[in-house]
Amino acid sequence: MSEGYPDHWEADVVLTDGGTAHLRPITEEDAELLRSFYARLSPESIYYRFFSPRPRLSDREVEHFTTVDYDRRVALIATIGGAMVAVVRYDTLTDRPGTAEVAFLVEDAHQGRGLAAVLLEHIAAAARERGLERFVASVLPDNRRMTRVFREVGYRAEQHFEDGVIELVLDLEPTETSVEVMAAREHRAESRSIQRLLFPGSVAVIGASRAEHSVGRSVLRHLLRGDFSGPVYPVHPTATAVAGVRAYASVLDIPDDVDLAIVSVRAPSVHEVVEQCASKGVRGLIVVSSGFGETGPEGRERQEELVRLARAYGMRVVGPNCLGIANTDPDVRLNATLAPRMPGRGPVGFFSQSGALGIAIMERTAERGLGLSSFVSAGNRADVSGNDLMQYWEEDPATKAVLLYLESLGNPRKFTRLARRLSRRKPIVAVKSGRSTQGVPIGHAAQALSLPDHAVSALFAQAGVIRVDDLSELFDVAQLLAYQPLPAGDRIAIIDNSDSLGLLAQDAAAALGLQAAAPLNLGPRAGAEEYEAALAAAIADDEVDAVVALFTPPTIGGYDLRVPEQIRNLAAGSTKPIVATYLGSKGMPEDLRITGPDGMPAEGSVPSYPAPEDAVRALAYVIRYAQWRQRPQGHVPDLADTDRKRARGLVGEWLASDDSVDATPQQAADLLACYGIAVEDKGEGVPTRIVTMEDASFGAVVSFGLADETAALLDDRAFRLAPLTEVEAAELVRAIRTAPLLLGHRGAEPVDVPALELLLLRVSRLADDFPEVARLELSPVVVGPSGAAVRDVTLRLARPRGPRPELGPRKMR
Repeated sequence: MSEGYPDHWEADVVLTDGGTAHLRPITEEDAELLRSFYARLSPESIYYRFFSPRPRLSDREVEHFTTVDYDRRVALIATIGGAMVAVVRYDTLTDRPGTAEVAFLVEDAHQGRGLAAVLLEHIAAAARERGLERFVASVLPDNRRMTRVFREVGYRAEQHFEDGVIELVLDLEPTETSVEVMAAREHRAESRSIQRLLFPGSVAVIGASRAEHSVGRSVLRHLLRGDFSGPVYPVHPTATAVAGVRAYASVLDIPDDVDLAIVSVRAPSVHEVVEQCASKGVRGLIVVSSGFGETGPEGRERQEELVRLARAYGMRVVGPNCLGIANTDPDVRLNATLAPRMPGRGPVGFFSQSGALGIAIMERTAERGLGLSSFVSAGNRADVSGNDLMQYWEEDPATKAVLLYLESLGNPRKFTRLARRLSRRKPIVAVKSGRSTQGVPIGHAAQALSLPDHAVSALFAQAGVIRVDDLSELFDVAQLLAYQPLPAGDRIAIIDNSDSLGLLAQDAAAALGLQAAAPLNLGPRAGAEEYEAALAAAIADDEVDAVVALFTPPTIGGYDLRVPEQIRNLAAGSTKPIVATYLGSKGMPEDLRITGPDGMPAEGSVPSYPAPEDAVRALAYVIRYAQWRQRPQGHVPDLADTDRKRARGLVGEWLASDDSVDATPQQAADLLACYGIAVEDKGEGVPTRIVTMEDASFGAVVSFGLADETAALLDDRAFRLAPLTEVEAAELVRAIRTAPLLLGHRGAEPVDVPALELLLLRVSRLADDFPEVARLELSPVVVGPSGAAVRDVTLRLARPRGPRPELGPRKMR
C-alpha cells in the first residue's frame, strides 16, 4: 500500500442500474489494471479524454497516472470484480490557489451507469478535505455526456469557451441543489437495486437438499408452490433432481442466466458459492444460512467478507440469517422465503429485521386477511436494510403503506431523512424493539443508540413515522391504513347496539385526546335499516371526521345478517374512515370486505377489532399521522445575520492542536455571537434549558425543557433533529408537558414564545453547521414577556470522525 494511503476514501456504491462498484484511491500497484482498462477503451473515449488519438499509454504515462501524493495529486478508481472500470483525478494548479484540474474516464461498457457522477462526488469530497475550493475541467464542445455530468452535479458553475475548448469552473461548497441531486441519484440507484431483487427472471436455490424439512428444500418448495413465473434451478452437488426439478452440481453448470441466488449452504462454504455466483453474473443474493455475525467475532468476519465480495462483483445481499423475500405481483409470484404460508396480494410493504419472527409475522398477516405487495426479512442486515426498502416503496405503485419491524438502526440519520420524505406520500408504521435497553442484537451491522427511548420516539414522530408498541398494534394500524382513507380531523362518531361497547369506545377516545360525541346507541335489536341510517348521517355530518361502528349479537335471539353489508356499502363510497368492532372479529372479515378479483380485500374494506378500545387506538394513531401530514412542512430560515466564516475560523483554531476541548465561557460566547446569540446576565421570567448534542447515530439533536428540578425529575424534555424549520421550532416549545407555564397557565402572562423559537432556530443552525459541537448547553435561558436571555452556556468541541453522511458522497453502509 502506498505511503499515506487514505483508506477512509474507500467506499462501496450503488450504481444507477442497481449494481454495485468499489471505489478507492489509486496506487502504484494498479499499473496493470490501468493498462487493461485503457486497452478496452474506444478511440472516441480516448479522444474525448486526451483531445488526441492515443492508442496506448507509455510506461512513463502509466507511472505518472498511478503515482499520486493523495494531496495535491489525487486519483480514485472504480472496480467491479477486481477490474478497473472508471477513474477520476485532480491535479492542483500552482497558479490558481485553491483550484485543481479534474478529469474522469469511464470504460465504454459501463458508461450510463452513473459511475462518473459518483466518482465526481467522491473526489470533490477528497478535494474539500485537502482544502481545495474549486475544480476546473476542460471539455471538448461535442463531448455532451461529460459536460452534462459536470453541469448536473448541482455545484455552482461558470463556463468559458477558449481555443475550441469549454472550461467549466465548479465551486465545491455543497449547495442545496447539490445535496438534492445527490439524494435523488441515491434514491434512484437504491430503489433500482431492490427492484432487481424483487423481480428476478430466474432463481437458483443453492443448497437445495433432498431432505424433506431442510432449509434449502423448504425454500425450493415454496418457490414452486407459489408458482414463480420464471425458471427455478436447484443446485446440489450430487443429485440429478430435487423435488422433481432437474438439479445442477454448481450454479456455473446452469445453462441459462440466473438473476437471483438463494444460498442455504453451511456458512464456511458461502464464500465459494458467492465467487461462483459472481462468475455466473448473478445480480442478487439471499443468504438464509446462519453462522455469521450472530455467532460472534469469527462469524462477523465471515459476514463482512461475504458483503465485501458480493459488492465487489456488483451484487446486493439480503441477510445472512434471514427468512427471505417475497413479491406478490401476479407477474412474478415470488415466495423466496422459509414461510410456508404466503399472504395474498395487497397494498402493504413489510420489512422485518428478525428472521426468527418472520414466519410468525407472515402467519399473522395471512390470518388477518391483510394483503402484501412485497416482504423482505433482512436477518443480520449486513447489506440490504430498511432504508433501501423505503427507497423502493416510495415509488412502488403497488404499495400504499409501509410496515417496519426494527431491532436496530444502522443509519438512523438517513432513516429519518428518508422517512420524512416517504411519510409525506405514504404512511410508515414501525415497531422498534429494545425500548428499555436500546441495545443491538448480536450480528446486526449497527451501533447502540445513545439517546433515551422517548427521544427516539420524538425523532420518529418528527419524520412522520407512526411508532407503535408491539406487533398487534402494528397490524391494527396497518389494516386501517391499507383500506380506509385518512381522516381530516380528530372528531369521531360512535354508533353501537350496546351501551357498554359505546362507553368503552368513548372512554378510549377521551384518554387518547380525540373528540367523541356521546355514542349513538341503536339498541340490541337494531337491524340493517337502523345502521344504514345512522352511518349515512354520520358520514354526511360536517362535524364528523371518522366513524366507529360497533356491533355485537344480542344475548337472546338472532340478528340481522344484512348489517355488515350496509356497513360495507356505506364505507365503499365514504371519504371518511370507518372502523368496526364486528362480532369480535380481528382483521379483515369477509363480511366487511369489498372483494378484489383475487378474493383479497380491496380499497374500502372495513377493518374489524376484537374490542372497541383497539379500534379507537388504531384510529388515534392514524389521526395523529394525518394531522402531521396536513401541517405545513415549514422551511429552515435563512438567518442573514450569522457569520459562519468567522465561526469556522474559531472552531478550527480551538481544535488545531487537540481532538477535543472544553471551551471557556468567553469562547462559547464568541461562537454564539457568530449566530446572533448574546450571553447576558439579565432577565426575569421562566428559566428554560436548550441543549444540542452530536449523536453518533442521528447527528445534531436539539433538546428543550424547563430548567428546574421538577422538569429534571420527570425528564420532561422534547427532542428534534437539527436544523429546525420554523414549524418544528414552534412544535418543540409546545412538546414538553410543562409547556402551559410558557403559554399563560391559569391566567399568568405568557412569555415571549417567538423570541424563544428564534433562539432555537439559531442554536439548531449552529449545531447543524458544525459537527464539531459535541455538546452545547444554554441554561438557564430566561424567557420573559419580552425576550429570551441566555444567562449561562457550556460548550464542548470534538473533532468529528468524518463528514455527516448527507453532506458526504454517496456510499453504502
